[in-house]
Amino acid sequence: MQQNNITDQPVPLQQALAQQAANGEETARRQVNELVAPVISYQSSRFCKRFCRENKFNYSCTLNPPVPQSVNGSALCEWGNASYGWMLNDLCSNQRLLKYEGRNGAGLFAYLYQIANSLPFYERWKDWRFGRHIHVPTYIQALNPRAGRVFMLLRSNESTENIAQTLSLPLLETEQICQQIVLLLTQKRRLHLLNPPVNISLTESTTDGTTAHQQDLADYDESPENQQQKQQLSDAWGKLNPVEQFVIEALTLEEQDAKYVLQALNKMDISIKEGVAAKDTSVQQLYYFRRKTLAKLAGMMG
Repeated sequence: MQQNNITDQPVPLQQALAQQAANGEETARRQVNELVAPVISYQSSRFCKRFCRENKFNYSCTLNPPVPQSVNGSALCEWGNASYGWMLNDLCSNQRLLKYEGRNGAGLFAYLYQIANSLPFYERWKDWRFGRHIHVPTYIQALNPRAGRVFMLLRSNESTENIAQTLSLPLLETEQICQQIVLLLTQKRRLHLLNPPVNISLTESTTDGTTAHQQDLADYDESPENQQQKQQLSDAWGKLNPVEQFVIEALTLEEQDAKYVLQALNKMDISIKEGVAAKDTSVQQLYYFRRKTLAKLAGMMG
C-alpha cells in the first residue's frame, strides 16, 4: 500500500492499521514501516551528517546521498544504517503505535512525523548515538555470543574480573573476548568507542519515572497552551537574524565545540562584535553573544 493511500483513509482505519501492526500483523507492519520510511531517511541523514566529523575521512558513508569524502575503498560506516534502524524501532514500536488516537483528525503519518521532528526524539537519538545505548558494531557481535555484553561492560570501565562474574563466564574466556574486542577496534581505528563522551540532554529530567519517550506527543495531541508556546517560540525565532540563529543552533542545539563555530564564522568573515574582526573573535565573546541572543529570544516570547 502506498503512503498516499494510507493517508487518504479515514482516521479510524488508520488507527486500526496501527493497532494491527502493534499486534504483529505482518502486512500492517510492513505498511507502517513504508509509511514512515521517507521521514526516517531524511532524519537519519540529517542527524548523522550533523555529527560526522572524523568518520567521513576514514569510512565510506552509507547515507543517500552520502557525505562527500576523500577516501575511496574504505570500510563502510555503520552509523547511517544503524541510525535508520534505531529510528524505525523508536517510531514504530508497539507502545508508540498503540498510543496513536487520531486526536483532532491527525493521521498516522502526521502523528509519526511530528514525533520524529520533536526535541525529545532528537535527544533520545543523541543518547543512543553517544551514550550508553550505543549500537554494538556487527563485527563485535560476530566475535562471540557474549561479545556484545562484554563490549558494553568494557565501556562502563568494568574490570575483567567483574565482567566474568557478571556474565558467569570463566575468567580466561572473558580475558580472551576482551583482547579480541580491543584488537579488532584498534585494527578498525575505532578504539574510541570504548570511551563514550558525556552527553548533556536538553530535555528536563524527570523524577516520577516518566521518560522522554512518553513525553514527545505529536503536536496534534498537545494542549492548546503547549501549541501556543511553540508558536510563540517559532515567531520569536523568526525575528532573530541569520547569525544569531546560526550561533544558537551550533552551540546550544547541536552542542558543537566553540572552536569549530569560530572557524565557521571566520571562514564566512562574519563578525559578531562591532569593531572586532571575525578572525580575532574569542571564545568568551562567542559565548557572550550566545547569552545575549538567548536573553533576546526569551524577551520576545514575553
